Amino acid sequence: MIESLPKHKQLILFDGVCNLCNSSIQYVIKHDKKDLFMFAPLQSSIGTQIINEFKIDTTKTDSILLYSNENGLSSRSTAALKIAMHLGFPRHLLVIFYIVPAFMRNWVYDYIAKNRYKWYGKKDECMIPTPELKAKFLA
Repeated sequence: MIESLPKHKQLILFDGVCNLCNSSIQYVIKHDKKDLFMFAPLQSSIGTQIINEFKIDTTKTDSILLYSNENGLSSRSTAALKIAMHLGFPRHLLVIFYIVPAFMRNWVYDYIAKNRYKWYGKKDECMIPTPELKAKFLA
C-alpha cells in the first residue's frame, strides 16, 4: 500500500475520529497550493501498515505522522513543522521552532494531543472525504 504513494507526494496520517485533527487536515488541504500532500486516517489499512512497518507505539504517538518515500517517517511536532514548511507564507515561518529541542516541542505537542478529545471532541467514525477530495485520500 505504501508503494501506492506517488514518489513526489507526502502522506499525512491523522487520527480520523479527532475533531482537531480533522480540522487541521481541512486547513492543510486549503493551503496545500503545490498539491504535495495526500491523507489517510491512522485507523485505515495504510495507516495500520505504516504503524506496523515502523513499529510505532500508538500509546506514545497517536495523532499525526508524515511519511514520504524520500524522507521516511516523521512524527509529532517534527511532522507538524515539516507540514507547515510547505504551506506558504506565513505558515512556513513556523520552522523557526526547529531551534527548540524536539523533547520540548514534543512535550507541548503531547500535552495538546493528550487533551484533544476533551477540548475539541471526537467523532464516532472517520471523516469521509467529499468526492472532490477523494483523490487526495488513501484508504
